[in-house]
Amino acid sequence: MRLERITPENLEAALALEVRPDQEHFVESVAESLAEAYVWPDYAWPRLIYDGDKLVGFAMAFLNIPWGPDHDADDLRSGLWRLNIAAEAQGRGYGRFAVDAVCQEIRAGGGDRAYVTWEPGAGGPAGFYLRLGFRPTGEQSGGQTVGVRSLS
Repeated sequence: MRLERITPENLEAALALEVRPDQEHFVESVAESLAEAYVWPDYAWPRLIYDGDKLVGFAMAFLNIPWGPDHDADDLRSGLWRLNIAAEAQGRGYGRFAVDAVCQEIRAGGGDRAYVTWEPGAGGPAGFYLRLGFRPTGEQSGGQTVGVRSLS
């Protein structure tokens, strides 16, 4: 497994990537994620997830973004912004691989914590993130639960 940058050669495949229909309300599309990456280029780290030559998912990290309602420059956070695993590729460890890869990138940049947000609700990703060591902070962001994982 590996992460790759989005390029003109793999863009169409990236845009065609879809999660299961019952998950669509929990995560934004790759197209919306890439639009956000375009608008926030200083913070966004979008990558495709491959297993060999097969595209199996999309992950996007946020790196050193000022947090809070006033965008506090003293509270810089990094974490997983988006995770989309193709419907037919789920349950094979690709999500775990992507989260670990994002955490490695954060650690390489000197970070000691990784953050994530998730949409609460039945069938949502809360259990997945909790199994990977994220713990709710008690904060909300856009109605989503904020979780943190220690990287030390």
